[in-house]
Amino acid sequence: MGCVPVATAAEVCANCGKEGSTAVNLKNCNACYLVKYCSVDCQKIHRKQHKNACKERAAELKDEKLYGQGHERAEGDFCPLCLLAIPLPMDNRSTIRACCMKLVCDGCCLAASKGGFGNNCPFCRTPSEESDRKSLQMIRKRVAAKDPEGIAYLGDLYYHGVGGLDRDMPRGIELWSEAAELGSDNALFNLGVAYYHGLGAVQDRAKGIRSWEKAAMKGDARSRHNLGKVELTMGKFDRAMRHYLISAKMGDMLSVDEIKKMYVQGQATKLQYAEALKGYQDAVEETISPQRDDAKRFGDMRSMMRNAGYQY
Repeated sequence: MGCVPVATAAEVCANCGKEGSTAVNLKNCNACYLVKYCSVDCQKIHRKQHKNACKERAAELKDEKLYGQGHERAEGDFCPLCLLAIPLPMDNRSTIRACCMKLVCDGCCLAASKGGFGNNCPFCRTPSEESDRKSLQMIRKRVAAKDPEGIAYLGDLYYHGVGGLDRDMPRGIELWSEAAELGSDNALFNLGVAYYHGLGAVQDRAKGIRSWEKAAMKGDARSRHNLGKVELTMGKFDRAMRHYLISAKMGDMLSVDEIKKMYVQGQATKLQYAEALKGYQDAVEETISPQRDDAKRFGDMRSMMRNAGYQY
């Protein structure tokens, strides 16, 4: 019997109308899931008729996933000791430990030092290594154990040429790619930067955006912010706003600043700006602790003494 296009129904082939049964195994269109087919031939015949609706629904499904996931900070954004989210940007408020690849907040580092642990790792108690060579040995042990963050961190060292290593950007990107496959959102973010801007890799903006999308759906606020920036540069203000609101509510001040600019320029409403501010403030309050306040005061004091020319 030849295939004759018919009206789409839930449990029939969208092309020939055969009903699903034990003998006829219907398979969904993997892109949109709107229709089913009894064979690859029927799917090919029906493609021209179905193409536009398929693309539209596939885009909707992608957006549902992109904007519906990653509203909470990633697990690695939380200090393993106090269990509080580390304020953004995390590089300024925490220290990564070469021994265990744990990101420990400044409050817990200072508390451990006061508690008699000196410069030992506050998490695993491993004595700190002062030399790049010994730190690198620790990092390579984590890499050998297939620790995603250890691999990503070694990629950082190669990419920037620090920590006793000569700069090798291709090697850094290679390590980030491996770490991303193992689930590192930090590696995904870095790959996004490298490919989108063509830094150490052939520029491929689509590939960079895909990396940021994967990281954003895992809860990476930096990637979410960058996706907002991409949409903003293309004049897609509603899409940019959706990204910025998510990252603002995760504690990203840069996203709040972008929403403020959009509000001033008439691209965002007063209500959206107020929502971003409230979400940001709520997120910041959840990162506060007495230990972190002490660390901030200690850091401010050291900075003041350094600027005044004193030893500390």
